[in-house]
Amino acid sequence: MIPQPDILIVGGGLGGVAAALAACRAGRRVVMTEETDWIGGQLTAQAVPPDEHPWVERFGTTATYRALREGIRAYYRQWYPLRGEALGLAELNPGAGRVSKLCHEPRVALAVLEAMLAPHRASGLLTVLAEHRAVSAEHDNDAITAVTVRDLRSGALRTVAAPYVIDATETGELLELAGVEHASGAESHDEFGEPHAPAQAQPGNQQGITVCFALSHHEGEDHTVDRPETYHFWRAYRPGFWPGPLLGFEAPDPRTLEPVPRTFVPNPELDPLAVSADQSADAGDKELWGFRRILARKLHRPGAFDSDITLVNWPLNDYWLKPFIGQEAEALREARQLSLSVLYWLQTEAPRADGGTGFPGLRIRPDVTGTADGLAKGPYVRESRRIKAVTTVVEQDVAIDVVGPYGTKHYRDSVGVGGTASICTPRPAATPTSTSAPCRSRSRWARWSRAGCGTCCPPARTSARHTSPTAATACTRWNGTSARSRARSPRTAWPRTWSRTRCRRTTSGSRSSRGCWTGRACKGAGPTSAATDRLPHRQHTHVNAQGGAWHVP
Repeated sequence: MIPQPDILIVGGGLGGVAAALAACRAGRRVVMTEETDWIGGQLTAQAVPPDEHPWVERFGTTATYRALREGIRAYYRQWYPLRGEALGLAELNPGAGRVSKLCHEPRVALAVLEAMLAPHRASGLLTVLAEHRAVSAEHDNDAITAVTVRDLRSGALRTVAAPYVIDATETGELLELAGVEHASGAESHDEFGEPHAPAQAQPGNQQGITVCFALSHHEGEDHTVDRPETYHFWRAYRPGFWPGPLLGFEAPDPRTLEPVPRTFVPNPELDPLAVSADQSADAGDKELWGFRRILARKLHRPGAFDSDITLVNWPLNDYWLKPFIGQEAEALREARQLSLSVLYWLQTEAPRADGGTGFPGLRIRPDVTGTADGLAKGPYVRESRRIKAVTTVVEQDVAIDVVGPYGTKHYRDSVGVGGTASICTPRPAATPTSTSAPCRSRSRWARWSRAGCGTCCPPARTSARHTSPTAATACTRWNGTSARSRARSPRTAWPRTWSRTRCRRTTSGSRSSRGCWTGRACKGAGPTSAATDRLPHRQHTHVNAQGGAWHVP
């Protein structure tokens, strides 16, 4: 039997973990549920290194998030055979990837997160129900009072009641289960009067998902997988705005949509110490092997590793044909087939620099992702359901072509920094509105706002209409920027006009898909300004961001 907790956290991603840490530090009894057998969300089960703002090593992080980052580095220093120069690096980047200053293996993040939670588990304050998914919610007088979860292994149902409930799910599932007013996709022009919003609401117009996987390369070996069931479809598929077939090394730049040829060179000889991960200077995605590399063999003593390990989260395996919210099972099945098709294409048909085709030495790494087939435990989800807010940040507040480069609206309770380029993902993943505090429900929606990260704005990517290039915008979306507020500014504005992001304290959720405290760089920035929204009129709980997580007095 589980004692009734003070707080129930539904979802064990980074936001859920942050909330659990803060609550346990305050002496509260917590139950946290998680759909997979790994806590940590994006960094673990989704197999995606953090996209962080350019100033992450200097400022714009909470103490708890810094502890996570330094814990990951300390793990490598203690247990990996790093060569001397790498061992002494204060800002060690284990994978020497260009997407982040801290590219690392999912299992390392999992180990550090488990260590951070361990004393609270030992004290009895924290109970983690792994492989449990919410199936229903009870509510009374506009407050959620209990959630029923299903054990995905046995099928057994368990109802957990708590005075406080935090939604830290990937897609805002409690909004649907509890009947809380929410939206998905793109709102209509009539809803907020935004200049570039569509005339009709488009609830299925959501950002794409990606099923990631890890690769190593072993010259002279053949690790070719079986031909995927729908390979013929994906091999022939050519999006209308793509310069060629989807399965190819030429793809639109995610910031401008201009065709960009990319290279793929497994295990390059370049010294990883020479790699820079400064997203404000170079997106780093022109060379795919090194973009999301999570283990660099040359950072270690000779002979320790015979290959790098890199993660495949590229334009090639972004899936957007069906919206994830509303068609989850079918979209996930097709996204998995797409990723397996990308792997098979790389092994058999991808062009090589020597004029040949295929890299049969590529080996998918189930040991890295903790799954039988090597695909991540869950998809990289970029967009969730969004609360109908008391106050919503709209295009008129943040778009450069409306307010000018320095006219973005600021909020007194902003708490974050963030910045990266505005990034496009294809239809049905055009830019949707972010959310904020619920206009009616008295329950807390901590999850999408990165559950109190206070570090920076979370969205994985922004999107734009794909009829024109995307450029810098004046928004970041911790909670509330709306449908067309990104991607409306002159292309010359970025990256020359970086500025601090202002993210308001939130008790709600952003349009981002993952509850996360990571301080991910907000996707949709040049000069950036983001805000979460005001508390609901009848809100009786008080949750704020302290110490990198939600603190419940």
